[in-house]
Amino acid sequence: MYNFRYCTSILQNLSRLSIFTKRTMLKHSINHIMNKKVIDRYNRLCLPDDKIMATYCWIDGSGINMRCKDRILRKAPTDVKSCPKWAFDGSSTGQAETGDSDTVLSPVALYKDPFRMEPHILVLCEVFQGSDGKPAKTNFRTFCNDLCETHKDEDPWFGLEQEYTMMDVDGWNLGWPKGGGFPAVKYEFSYCGIGAKYVAGRDIVEAHARACLYAGLDFEGTNAEVMHGGWEWQIGTSVGIKAPDDLWMSRFIMNRVAEDYGVMITYHPKPAGHLHPGMGMHHNFSCKKTRSDGGFDFIKECIKKLEKNHMKHMKNYGNDENANRMRLSGKFETAPFEEFSWGVASRKASIRLQRNVEKNGKGFFEDRRPAADCDPYLVCGLLMETCLGPAKKGGDSACAPPPKCDKIKKC
Repeated sequence: MYNFRYCTSILQNLSRLSIFTKRTMLKHSINHIMNKKVIDRYNRLCLPDDKIMATYCWIDGSGINMRCKDRILRKAPTDVKSCPKWAFDGSSTGQAETGDSDTVLSPVALYKDPFRMEPHILVLCEVFQGSDGKPAKTNFRTFCNDLCETHKDEDPWFGLEQEYTMMDVDGWNLGWPKGGGFPAVKYEFSYCGIGAKYVAGRDIVEAHARACLYAGLDFEGTNAEVMHGGWEWQIGTSVGIKAPDDLWMSRFIMNRVAEDYGVMITYHPKPAGHLHPGMGMHHNFSCKKTRSDGGFDFIKECIKKLEKNHMKHMKNYGNDENANRMRLSGKFETAPFEEFSWGVASRKASIRLQRNVEKNGKGFFEDRRPAADCDPYLVCGLLMETCLGPAKKGGDSACAPPPKCDKIKKC
C-alpha cells in the first residue's frame, strides 16, 4: 500500500517545477538543419580555369530586401566595365509589370566572394527599366552618384552605422525568452556587452565581419547594441559613392551569413515595440569645407539648411516613414520625429557634433535621424544636395530624379 502522505509530498514538489521542452537553439530552421559537411564535399571540387561564378546582387522593389542570381563568366572581370549587364524578370521582384518584365542589371561594384572565395566574385548592380532605360523605382544610386560627381571637388566622406536585430525563425528576438517573454536584464548591460545573459548571436557577428573584410569592404567595426539581440556594424569613413555601395553589399553578406545560421535579420526601426529601443543608421558626413580651418562655421551653415529641410529629409529617411516615427519618440537617445535639434555630444539631438569638432573648429557631423532600414544612397544624396547644392544638369541622369521624386526636390 502506498504511503498517502509521501505521494502527496511528491506531487506538491512536482507542482513547483517548471517543465521546459529541450530545444537546441535554431534547430528548427531548415537552413541550419542541413548538414553543412555535405556541401563541403562539393566545395572542394576543382573548377575549370575559365569558369568564374559571379553572384549578381541588387535591391528589389521593396526598397530594403535584396535578391541575387549567379552567372558563369569565362574570366574574372578586371573592372566593372568589363562585367556584362544582365536582364532578369522584374515582375517577380516588384520592379516591372508582367507584360513588360525585362529589367536590366547594370554592375556598379565588384567584390571578392567570401562564400565561394577567389576567383569568384559578388557583383553589386543598379536596376534599370528595360523599356526606357530609366532607373527602377527603388534605384537611388543614380541620384546619389550624380551628386557625388557634382561635388567630387569637395571630396565628400561618409561613415555609416548600421544597427539591426537578430531574430529566431519564430519571429522572436534572438536570445529572448520563448512564448512572448522579455529579457530580464537592464539595457545598459547589453550595449557593448559580453556574456550570454546580455548578448546573443556573436558567432554571426564574427562571421559577418570576416566575410566583409575578405570581400574588400571598408568595414570598420562592430558592437552589441542597447537592446538584447541587437547589434551594429560600421562602414567607412569612405569617399563618395563607395560608402553606400559597401553598406548595401554588407547587408547582402549579413543576410547570407545569417541564412547559414538559420537566423533572420531585420532592419525594422522599432522591432520590439515602444517599450524597447529602436534601430537606426546614423550617417556621419564631412567635406573639404567642414574639415578645413573654419569648418565649424560651415557645419553650422549646413545645420541651418538641414533644419529648413527637416521634414523633406524625414519623409525619405526610412523605408517606412511611420516606422521611423515610432523610433524617433524622444526616448532611447532619439530626438522627436517632428522636431529638429542639434548639439555637441548630445545623443538626444537630430544632429550631433563630437566635442573635438567644436574644440578643433572643424570636422564632421552625425545625422542621427535615418532609420535602420533607410536607403543610404538616398540619405547620402540628400545630405549632399541640402548642404552642398543640387546635381549639375546636362548629364544623362543628372536631372533624372530618384524614384521617390514626389517627396524630394526635382531637377
